[in-house]
Amino acid sequence: MSTGLGLTNQHVQRLRRLIGRRSSRIEENALVIDGPVLVAEAVAAGLEFEAQFLAPDAPPVPGAGTVHRLADGVLEKVADTESPNGIVAIARRRSSSSDVLATASFVVVADGVADPGNLGTIMRSAEAAGADALVITAGTVDPTNPKCVRASAGSLFRLPMVEVESIAAIGSGLVIVGTSSHEGVDMWSFDFTRRVAIVVGREAHGMSSDSPVDEWVSIPQTGRTESLNVAMAATVLCFEVARQRRGRNGTV
Repeated sequence: MSTGLGLTNQHVQRLRRLIGRRSSRIEENALVIDGPVLVAEAVAAGLEFEAQFLAPDAPPVPGAGTVHRLADGVLEKVADTESPNGIVAIARRRSSSSDVLATASFVVVADGVADPGNLGTIMRSAEAAGADALVITAGTVDPTNPKCVRASAGSLFRLPMVEVESIAAIGSGLVIVGTSSHEGVDMWSFDFTRRVAIVVGREAHGMSSDSPVDEWVSIPQTGRTESLNVAMAATVLCFEVARQRRGRNGTV
């Protein structure tokens, strides 16, 4: 175990690159995880760890790789949060084959989601509602962004994730369902018990009316709000899917 590593140490410099550069994370197929709770969840999910970097008095997390003890103040300068929680770890990123879509009955698609916090929340809601996979299209924020990792609350480690170029590449016999604030069948009347892929995204302008989807669905609103935040909309739709499917199985 190394002790008292400073900012000039090669391992610490590499950690800084991985935290700050998407290109470095992609090149090394790396995932940076901070905080003992998230690191422990990633260990439990079976991720392969390389190393963990600890504040002077922080305990290591079993199974989270080689321990590097940092000098006072180093973790605060390296981490991307103002108050890091004692540990930052490097794990191998795990991705899923598109084959998972062949048997999936409920998929959430993040199409051009730009905010990492929104993407992480979508992951969390999708897993909680029982989605089989998350699909990410080109133009969506990097799912290994540290803010996305934190917002996912561990769902990133467990929910199968497939990356595709566009919505049109999803296929697999799924009904591609676009979301809109002003057109389509309201979600309470829509049949979500079928094999569906629900597409959410494009925070600023919403989905284009010429998007390659099979059907459109909307979330009924009674207030004057024009539309919901993309993560909120995804959460509402995910749990409507779960509600309908529990009803079909007689468990509501």
